[in-house]
Amino acid sequence: MTVAKTLFGRNHERLLVRGVILNRKLIQTVRRLKIPGLFIEDDISRDIESIGIISDELRLKTIDGLKNVFQNAKGTRVLSPSSLDVVRARIEGIIDELLDNKNVMINMFDLKCFDDYTYSHCVNAAILSVILGMTLNFDRETLSRLAMSAVLHDIGKMFVDKAVLNKPSVLTEEEFAHMRQHSILGYNYARDSFLLSSSCHPGIRDHHEKFDGTGYPDGRSGNEISLFGRIISVADVYDALTSERPYRSAMSASEAMEYIMGHSGTDFDPDVVNAFLRCVAPYPVGSTVQLSNGCTAIVVENFANFGLRPRVRVIAQNGEPVEPYEINLSTDFNYLNVIILGSLDIPEDAADLSDHDQVG
Repeated sequence: MTVAKTLFGRNHERLLVRGVILNRKLIQTVRRLKIPGLFIEDDISRDIESIGIISDELRLKTIDGLKNVFQNAKGTRVLSPSSLDVVRARIEGIIDELLDNKNVMINMFDLKCFDDYTYSHCVNAAILSVILGMTLNFDRETLSRLAMSAVLHDIGKMFVDKAVLNKPSVLTEEEFAHMRQHSILGYNYARDSFLLSSSCHPGIRDHHEKFDGTGYPDGRSGNEISLFGRIISVADVYDALTSERPYRSAMSASEAMEYIMGHSGTDFDPDVVNAFLRCVAPYPVGSTVQLSNGCTAIVVENFANFGLRPRVRVIAQNGEPVEPYEINLSTDFNYLNVIILGSLDIPEDAADLSDHDQVG
């Protein structure tokens, strides 16, 4: 198997470059770094195209610009207007690329090719929020304001004790109360330090509010929570759940989707959740899945509004290899009773690897 998409490290170094042939040592390195997935190419999947949400170059430049803004906040240094302008320009570029690919469903593995949680999480939340905004038919100006609110939603964490922020175990009540301050601290800092539209500020403050009123900092409920806050809440939680953290392992895309669905109407706005389900792929292109009829298949194409019924390429039946053939689960009436049971993980022993388009 050869690497099909370059994997970037914490400092934007190229951990694995596209075209590199995988071996046991490289796979063990990926496991040790707890990278959730890796796109590969093999004979079975060579023609399967996984379309990136945005370009790697633009994502890296956005993360770099955001680092500068966050680190200025952390050091309480005066932020030059140009620093935020750089982030704003990158965000506009992201919106341009997303608008050019309106029908692309969110593939979380594409968002996870960067080992730098603090900043990539904020960029991912902005990308997810914009796609949700597009699904909700926001105009371009509203998308821009939403994206800026989302990319800055966690800037208040720069004022949280690092020991609390990175604690690998459950927080004490006192520590959690300290952590909960980050949404207000970020709101105040953004309001006082940035030249932003006033409509951006509530999203930063409200992203931990819950639809049933049990969130923080203000305990708002329903439509009392800003629309940006309700959108960023879903984007924030989904990206966090699918990320490896010091205190827990990453969920799969489908598991995280089930969590979002299960908390619709309590944690999340049902209308935002419905939009989310239309634009997020629970089984990303290239992932290997188990079907209810005993077949193993690779996801070839996802369809908006039919995320659980992709087009798949069957590669095995009851564990035995077969001549590959394709099924469109959304339109093929012969397979209406067939469902996807879940994604398949690769075995721990690298020597037992079978051919998968996407490791993980």
